[in-house]
Amino acid sequence: MEYYLAVDIGASGGRHVLGWIEGGRMRTREVYRFENRIENGSDGLVWDAVRIVSEVENGLKRCAELGFIPKSVAIDTWGVDYVLLGANGEVIAPVYCYRDGRTERAVPAVEALIPPEELYARTGIQKQQFNTIFQLYADKLTGRLDSAEHMLMLPSYITYKLTGVMQNEYTDATTTGLVNASNGAWDGEIIRRLDLPERLFGALAEPCTRAGRLLPEVAERVGFDCEVIFAPSHDTASAVAGCPIKEGEVYISSGTWSLIGVETPSPVLSEAARAANFTNEGGVERRFRLLKNYTGMWLMQSIRRELGGSMTYDEMMEAARACGGFARIDVTDPRLLAPESMLAAVRSCAGEAQMPLDRALNTVYHSLAASYAEAVAELEGVAGFKASAIRVVGGGSRDVYLNELTEKYTGLPVKAGPVEATSAGNLLSQIMFDKKITLAQARELI
Repeated sequence: MEYYLAVDIGASGGRHVLGWIEGGRMRTREVYRFENRIENGSDGLVWDAVRIVSEVENGLKRCAELGFIPKSVAIDTWGVDYVLLGANGEVIAPVYCYRDGRTERAVPAVEALIPPEELYARTGIQKQQFNTIFQLYADKLTGRLDSAEHMLMLPSYITYKLTGVMQNEYTDATTTGLVNASNGAWDGEIIRRLDLPERLFGALAEPCTRAGRLLPEVAERVGFDCEVIFAPSHDTASAVAGCPIKEGEVYISSGTWSLIGVETPSPVLSEAARAANFTNEGGVERRFRLLKNYTGMWLMQSIRRELGGSMTYDEMMEAARACGGFARIDVTDPRLLAPESMLAAVRSCAGEAQMPLDRALNTVYHSLAASYAEAVAELEGVAGFKASAIRVVGGGSRDVYLNELTEKYTGLPVKAGPVEATSAGNLLSQIMFDKKITLAQARELI
């Protein structure tokens, strides 16, 4: 049996999922799971990149212990975050989390040099205060870039630690706001006008291509050698690759973030798309993911953490469903990005300081579903099509109440699953490389 290994890492945890083809279908088995978390350090909100790499290797060791040696492995994570490296490949600490507020000065400074209209026309990427372009400019303002020789997006950094190959993968690079949507390469004009060091931006690797083999010392530590493939390393790109969408269907990748969009053969760079804050992120086979990014299950994750885990997600769902009342909040409100208390933030956004827990939960549910309906309506106008259904994938697809409310608010049928679309897309990218098949052929395995 030939096995492939997807390493899918999110803001709250990572998973190692084995995949193989059996009876004309892809089968999967989770073999390792680890916790991930944002750390509130002296420098702000940061990631422990060393620990993440160590956990990736621990999952590889687990494969060897179980006797499942993968033919290849590939990494995907969230977008926009990166690691700066010095001349000898050492990490220039800290590795900032996108939720840190350090871009406050950088955003207006960048827009003074490149107007938002021009930036969108060149990159097609929606404005988010944490986009890599703003993070890098914040680094420039503080002098962090002076000693940096390389900039690797987080999944490409992990790939580098496994293989020694320093190269950024295309789909994740598009989340930076620094890749030209028309030619799929770093936009040299933007880089020069912002006076960013050009040495940081090497040639991009296509998804579904080979990165290299495990370094000898890594292979010795984990107990085997294998190929390392560039998956669509932005987790949403992998999720959409693993989503069996049909013509006219809108996808919602429902996890920490809710990504609502459609696949398009070319970017939509109109002023209407920019005004509605749609993004054009790169996908497999150079297709584009025209989508809108909303805060998603992060709201529920944060509330549950605030409650000390005393309620399960199902219990929270049932409490919300049983509550007749709710308020409406804007789920993109900056107050919800990284609050000390998510319940306090929800109550503040709703203007109800004494809002009971069940009403707060129901407010989150209804506000999420309403944001989906808003995004679908805008998407139809911007892309010029009529949506026929919604395909919800990712962990949030298991939330029956949210699916019901999404149908109610959008008036469209909702199809749920696959839950593990991200790891499925990661695995399919490896199978595409190995078997030399297209994405359409690979999706038939789901």
